[in-house]
Amino acid sequence: MLRLPNPQLTSKPIPPQNDLGAAYDSGTRDRLNTLRLCAMECRVAARTDLFEACALLRIDGEDAKRTFVTTFIKCFSEAVHGPVKWYRPGVMDVTFDEAWVLRCLASIEAGDHSSFEFLLRSRVAKSDRRYIGFLLGRISDQFSQV
Repeated sequence: MLRLPNPQLTSKPIPPQNDLGAAYDSGTRDRLNTLRLCAMECRVAARTDLFEACALLRIDGEDAKRTFVTTFIKCFSEAVHGPVKWYRPGVMDVTFDEAWVLRCLASIEAGDHSSFEFLLRSRVAKSDRRYIGFLLGRISDQFSQV
């Protein structure tokens, strides 16, 4: 018979989970929550072909940020050839996918093109890098205008 250890008799405390989200400032957290909110809205929407979506994006003004973010969210899983995990807005923890996107945006804003290229090459299919790079660049531009 298999016996489970008695939690009251164990002397080792359970280590707390790593709080990756605590490392982000409020501006980054606001960006993350914007991306998460859009991801929640796009969960049931049809996926968009990346090439066609980028070809159609010629928008300025108020709707630009929303349009670029929505297009990116809809196309991101296709570009990385796998499911993308987004947490609900307000959750302190950060998924690997969310951390990757935030790092890309930070690299663009810092003008660190080498790091941005490395990040794109590490996850995005070669045929989709140009389009994902374009969308992330426009998203970064829109967030910096706020």
